[in-house]
Amino acid sequence: MNTYSERVGEALDSAVRDAVCGKEVAVAFSGGLDSGLVAALAEKYAESVVLYTAGSDGSYDVINSKDASLKMGLPWRHILLHEGNIETILREMVRFTATTSPLTLSFEVPTFCVTKGSEEKLILGGMGSDELFAGYHKYIGMSEEEFRRNSEEDMEKLLTDVAKHEDKVAAALGKTIIRPFTAPDVQKVARSIPFGILGPKDESSRKAVLKVLALSRGLDFIADKSKKAAQYGSGTTDLIKATAKRKGMTQYQYISMICREELD
Repeated sequence: MNTYSERVGEALDSAVRDAVCGKEVAVAFSGGLDSGLVAALAEKYAESVVLYTAGSDGSYDVINSKDASLKMGLPWRHILLHEGNIETILREMVRFTATTSPLTLSFEVPTFCVTKGSEEKLILGGMGSDELFAGYHKYIGMSEEEFRRNSEEDMEKLLTDVAKHEDKVAAALGKTIIRPFTAPDVQKVARSIPFGILGPKDESSRKAVLKVLALSRGLDFIADKSKKAAQYGSGTTDLIKATAKRKGMTQYQYISMICREELD
């Protein structure tokens, strides 16, 4: 396990170094394993690193991010989400990207807000690690054939649907999003890890290789953080549902209305 973790660490280190050396960097930060590793590596090479977390007051990501930023000694900015601004954010996202998928829109709210709200032009995120290192709950108990197929399909979706959405926003705002976990060398190393090490048998063994890497880098406070999808960890889904309910709609009806009004 340690050998594979170090190989991943070396590839990830190179990907981050090549992207951020001497630059001012923003990190889309959830306080968890993926963005924590990226942030720690960026600090080694960037001119400056600022952590940004978009979320409602008291949300899981905001609480964890504030705590982790203090332990890492890096500046942290909270981009507040609330019922008063969530509809404006969704409408802007639809105008920028023409995306109409309710799932994509709710999932991408935090990244959109960091991309728009950061002072820095270069934004790093931890996207891609779940696909490569078996972070999703659905991977638990899969056979090797099932996992390899699903992992590759999920990575392809990330690099097309999700990245396309995010890059449209970034381009419109004159910024660039970097996803170190999707770098070719990182993917190559991840694909070489034996399934017996990579494949999760239970909740605690998801992304085990990355957890060992975090521990080896002194990041024990992020190694065992429970994972929550961005729309839940940030509180985005709760805000959208509450706003939709107030308007007498379901979440789907509410987002569909926004899409119609913005795109017609």
